[in-house]
Amino acid sequence: MNISVNRLSTETSPYLLQHAHNPVDWYPWGEEAFAKAKSEDKPILLSVGYSACHWCHVMAHESFENEHIAALMNKLFVNIKVDREERPDVDEIYMNAVQMLTGRGGWPMTVFLTPDGKPFYGGTYFPPEDRHNIPAFPRVLAGIAQAYREKPGDVSQSTAEILSRLEQLARREQTTRPLEVSVLEKTVAGLAQHYDETHGGLGQAPKFPNTSVFSLFLRHAHASGTQRYLDMTTHTLRKMAQGGMYDHLGGGFHRYSVDERWLVPHFEKMLYDNALLARLYLEGYQASGDGFFRQVVEDILAYVEREMLSPEGGFYSTQDADSEGKEGKFFVWDRDEVMRILGDEAGEVFCRYYDVTDAGNFERQNILHPTLELEQLARLFRREVDDIQQLIGQAKDRLFAVREQRVKPGRDEKILTSWNGLMISAFAEAYKVLGNPDYLEVARRGIRFIQTSLRHEGRLLRSYKDGQAKFNAYLDDYACFGAALLDVYEATFEPAYLDEAVAVADVLLERFWDAQEGGFFFTSSDHEALISRSKSAFDGSVPSGNSVAASVLLRLYYATWQQDYLTKAETIFRLFYDSLEQNPFGFSNMLCGLDFHLRRPKEIALLGNPAASETTALLKNIHARFIPNKTLLCFDPAQPPRGVPGFLAGKTRLDDKLTAYVCHHFACSLPATSWEELQPLLMPA
Repeated sequence: MNISVNRLSTETSPYLLQHAHNPVDWYPWGEEAFAKAKSEDKPILLSVGYSACHWCHVMAHESFENEHIAALMNKLFVNIKVDREERPDVDEIYMNAVQMLTGRGGWPMTVFLTPDGKPFYGGTYFPPEDRHNIPAFPRVLAGIAQAYREKPGDVSQSTAEILSRLEQLARREQTTRPLEVSVLEKTVAGLAQHYDETHGGLGQAPKFPNTSVFSLFLRHAHASGTQRYLDMTTHTLRKMAQGGMYDHLGGGFHRYSVDERWLVPHFEKMLYDNALLARLYLEGYQASGDGFFRQVVEDILAYVEREMLSPEGGFYSTQDADSEGKEGKFFVWDRDEVMRILGDEAGEVFCRYYDVTDAGNFERQNILHPTLELEQLARLFRREVDDIQQLIGQAKDRLFAVREQRVKPGRDEKILTSWNGLMISAFAEAYKVLGNPDYLEVARRGIRFIQTSLRHEGRLLRSYKDGQAKFNAYLDDYACFGAALLDVYEATFEPAYLDEAVAVADVLLERFWDAQEGGFFFTSSDHEALISRSKSAFDGSVPSGNSVAASVLLRLYYATWQQDYLTKAETIFRLFYDSLEQNPFGFSNMLCGLDFHLRRPKEIALLGNPAASETTALLKNIHARFIPNKTLLCFDPAQPPRGVPGFLAGKTRLDDKLTAYVCHHFACSLPATSWEELQPLLMPA
């Protein structure tokens, strides 16, 4: 059957729309598909992916666009296509099942379900013919359909085992052991054993940024004074930004490096990676004072504003790896092309600096990456460093202008609440550290967009595109938006942001909290019923909802002194304490939250006019320092906000001057009225 357009044509997800003209009779996730499977007693083929996924495109071209394979799928199965970024609840459940079945996971994900949604077999990419010890997709389809018809007992046993294990994943018990700083020290030391002394980062190829791990290293360096952890982080940050994983012309980072040297990236660019890396490079800049890291932050945010910011104020999700059907084509260069554009003199300098050769470093073309320091390049060409720097800058501008005329990679223009929260936080932090007021305006607009376009009757929604917002928000949406609100609050000290953060936390506690065992479920209590209600805490490429929520609750406790926030946050840590000790790599962001909890923040309060010049000058000095565990309040004591923390009771301005108080671990400092008096109070205890 040749279907010119299928049911995905009415969806808004760019990934689903990419499959709207497949000859496969695709259904979106929903009751219609399950009703058809039940009425015809057919198994379901669930295919999950996302628009920037290279191998998703490969399988789509090889199999889903193939008339013969599509006919087989339509005959034997009810076929459901899901965008994992819109439905992370569906993705997480069935990815857990695939990992149980095969020992590994990834996308595209292919799962076979009973008509009531229970998984009994699955995998990831299947080729159209037998290849690399992977069975051909048509053979898999025929075998699965036959097993469903002829071996119902085996199918029932498989689904029962998987459902039992999924339920076990969702069940946790709080530790009875005390939460101790020694666990932080132990886990950090364990993570450091995987450090690559040569190229930076953790482990070998493929190599991911692992932002939460290096943020944890910076925290440990700050608390312990151990230089090695700072050195490991700054070495990694420099190596990543000098590699091909970084876009040297347009700014921003690609997803990950396929090699250990950060040279050859998987070329897609994800909003969340760039949000998290902008924060990490800001922390690296604060901790080291290295202006190179500041430049990287500015280039990341310039890229995001140019390519990923919608006219309405929200941030788009991803840019594909492919353009014109070829991975990386938009980003790579021939030496002849570079020389033709730049001319002999500038071309020779540029090619030497960025390793552009006739042979190439990627499929006979060149990924730009500097191989020399500017001082070395200046000596090599017998020029002044300033001249060389100017020449390289002008060359980059010319090549960027030429590149802009190429066919750009596809862009997934759905706007996701959680990823937007991460990027809003990055812009708010960049405003605080770098002082650019444009960054604050971008953050404010992002907050307004979520409030107006991704909220309905007081509840957040997950996804927005083409004027439509849909799907109940998940745990990570609420948690990341709550964190963004607190970050913008600490950038502006406008009470409305704090009030909104409290409202977000209250919905979390009302709709997501597990009253029996503690911790947050991934879905709300009134969400669509699925085969399992998971409780995610694994910090992968994106921090888990539980780890972000724990930090939000802690920060709210110190801003409001509402004891329940602290109690719930500590319950989360107790629930996952044994797991994070055994697998710190998978709980690195939660370890950052535990660090905040156990070492306790410096509670900094400035009593004075937040808009006054002396206040902004003092704040500039505070923000320039890397103080990972701190809370910050600033208000005019003549107009105190509601719910002022108890430690400020009775505190007043000294001699009518801007006055700072710093409290830590239930003890408060004497009032300070100058940076010279305040600075020593901010040092690690």
